[in-house]
Amino acid sequence: MMPFRFLIFRRTYGLPWLLVGMLVGLVSVGSGCAERQEEPVVALVNGRAITQTEFDLRWNELSKATRSRYEKEGGKRKFLEELITRELLMQEARRRGLDRDDAIRDKTQRYKEQLILDELLKDKLQSKVELTHAELNAYYEKHASQLLDPLKANVSVMLLPNVYAARDLEAQVNRGGNFSKFAQRYSLDDKTKTKGGELGPYRKGLVLPEVDAVIHTLKLGMVSAPIKTDHGYYLVMLAPLDEAIIQADLATQERLRQELLTDKRRKQFDEVIADIRANAVVRFAEASRHITEDTGKR
Repeated sequence: MMPFRFLIFRRTYGLPWLLVGMLVGLVSVGSGCAERQEEPVVALVNGRAITQTEFDLRWNELSKATRSRYEKEGGKRKFLEELITRELLMQEARRRGLDRDDAIRDKTQRYKEQLILDELLKDKLQSKVELTHAELNAYYEKHASQLLDPLKANVSVMLLPNVYAARDLEAQVNRGGNFSKFAQRYSLDDKTKTKGGELGPYRKGLVLPEVDAVIHTLKLGMVSAPIKTDHGYYLVMLAPLDEAIIQADLATQERLRQELLTDKRRKQFDEVIADIRANAVVRFAEASRHITEDTGKR
């Protein structure tokens, strides 16, 4: 086969040499530009090229967690294999005409509209929603029944008939005696006696006011002095909570925080929509009456 440049000369025979030279120059320049603009190809799938640019774009779109997973399972090579699989599936889908399916086109349009709306709201909701300590604490207080008290201690009590018995058992516990066993044997509190005096994690209202006042002066593992009440004399001891209980409480706190954050975001969104509607003209058509009636029947 003759060189491409020679073919140009041959087919332009009879033309002025200046024109021929210009044609050759254009071909040379054009060829050089094409070579410079040629993009690296990382794979060919039935003739369709996956370029380096396309690969890098899709790789950079991955979340950090997904990218980390790929790096553990084979890195970019693994990702390229999946891009090839995706292209094969897309080619098969086109072969079957799915890209021309009206239902899919409608879904694509709705997805496109949703992306546009998301971008609009991202622009409208520019201010980041944050929670103040006061807001969060007030919300925690509102849901205090679901949370541990900041004291975070397990409460055990022992009810005794008189101050002398209470002082004697206080002294024995301080000398190393087992509070739980003493409570099982001597306590008059039927609700806690069989459990060794254990009441569970501290919360407001758990014990009598007189006992509650003393609890906040105790340290973990410390037994109180006898506490006089109308029912007798109480001894109280605080113990650390199990780690599982503390972790469950932290999880509940986070759930409540997310609830409050979501509610605040929803209010911000409602304000944006209200502002847009305030500058719009919306009229319900006659057909809307049927929708209202249908809703009212439910």
